[in-house]
Amino acid sequence: MIAYSISDIEQLSGVKAHTIRIWEKRYGIIPNRRSETNIRYYLDEDLQTILNIALLNKKGLKISSIAKMSQEQIKQKVANHCEVDEVFEDQIDGLMLAMIELNEYKFLKIINHYIEVRGFEKTMSEVLYPFLDKLSIMWVTGSVRGVHESFVTSIIQRKLCYEIDRLASEPKDVMKRFLIYLPENEGHELSLLFLYYILRSRGANVLFLGSNTPLAEVLDGYQIFNPDFIFTLINDSFADIPLQPYLDKLAVAAPNAMIGISGYQTMTQALTPSQNVKVFSSLHEIVTFIEENICTK
Repeated sequence: MIAYSISDIEQLSGVKAHTIRIWEKRYGIIPNRRSETNIRYYLDEDLQTILNIALLNKKGLKISSIAKMSQEQIKQKVANHCEVDEVFEDQIDGLMLAMIELNEYKFLKIINHYIEVRGFEKTMSEVLYPFLDKLSIMWVTGSVRGVHESFVTSIIQRKLCYEIDRLASEPKDVMKRFLIYLPENEGHELSLLFLYYILRSRGANVLFLGSNTPLAEVLDGYQIFNPDFIFTLINDSFADIPLQPYLDKLAVAAPNAMIGISGYQTMTQALTPSQNVKVFSSLHEIVTFIEENICTK
């Protein structure tokens, strides 16, 4: 049995600790579990309940009304909302629930429904990418378990690879060259795969080096492939060491390329980008930049 603290629950559910305590005391929705040392803790089933309540409350149901429902009634109402809603915040909540439950059927049902309504790229940008953003921060802060991350990664990676394989194989002649990779000790490829999908779907000429790529291999790729742009994403690596020296070395070694960088560590460290380095704070910024600069003409 793995227990969550109230700060873990707050991080995972988005519900403030103060609100959770009110729900406990006023409505008795969540069991009052305490350790031998009188420390409050929560189980998976408690987290699922809180996520369900939060989602229904967002949809306009009062907590007092939800408190009168059985767990099965609550789950059914949540399932109904996730199935028909097209509001991406609700879809993210639904995916969070499916992840905690390790329910692949529910996870895929939410994704596939949104793809039917909005298409694959908008599903990634509006639902899955924000969901992964939230998940990556939870992973760094230790608020989510490895099994949950593996579960999510496996499903989304299969979806991405399927959609990438459906794209045209030949790049367009008028498109610029992009080299994309993850540095050493960076193993989470999903965001990079989506970036690859975005570039390939627009006909770009892309060299995909994947995860855990040593800088020497990146520079070999730069010399041989001669890219106009180099993109990398940094979430886990450089958590304990400064990122600036790495960026400076890359900028000097690849002077003819524009280097784009994004990820959690770029937000937590104070960076001074070189002239040929650009830091992106969001997926929207990256996509806008690509669409403005992808063509040679």
